[in-house]
Amino acid sequence: MRIVLIEDNAMLARAVAQALEADGHAVDWMACGLEGSEFLAREGGDLAIIDINLPGRSGFDIIRELRARGDALPVLALTARDGLVDRVGGLDAGADDYVTKPFDMEELRARVRALARRRGAPLAQCETIGALVFDRQARSLRAPHGAVALSRRELALWEALLDHAGRVVSKPALCDRIYGTGADVEENAVELLVSRLRRKIEGGGVQVRTIRGLGYMLQPQPT
Repeated sequence: MRIVLIEDNAMLARAVAQALEADGHAVDWMACGLEGSEFLAREGGDLAIIDINLPGRSGFDIIRELRARGDALPVLALTARDGLVDRVGGLDAGADDYVTKPFDMEELRARVRALARRRGAPLAQCETIGALVFDRQARSLRAPHGAVALSRRELALWEALLDHAGRVVSKPALCDRIYGTGADVEENAVELLVSRLRRKIEGGGVQVRTIRGLGYMLQPQPT
């Protein structure tokens, strides 16, 4: 997933981003509420983690703006405030979940996984395509011969293609999903990842097709 993190504590933000990236997510981090609000309006994302006490614009205001324009983006509110009024206020503003600092990183990761399962149409924990089975919660891929070992970025690529199975996903969109929006990454890095993924899923009854000039498509191999 592409996760938008709006948090002005740089040390905490780096720790959160590192944990989420280790799970295969791309993280776009902003420290200013105004910048974060503008980024969400312009670029969007799959999930947002928003601190409440931010310079420029409060997290409550950012969440209210999202909901006012009909954006159903899952939001996890993150704050040092622990009073009941503030917790209720965050949920009333439109947050889907609420974590109070200090928190355990494993709890944050679990809450992100829970929100990811609820985003858009409900996703089955295990999905089968061809002869491959992907467990979203465990973030593991199995083939008939056993587990398929994927690196963090290969896993992000696989999930991005699976989320759009049967549809073309452009290279720029894959770059954003894997590395984060605006990352200084050449598109041939995606080509290399696709090549490695193809080798690892060979014999699994699926193919990553190159749609020249457009991008890539994941689909079952014709029988």
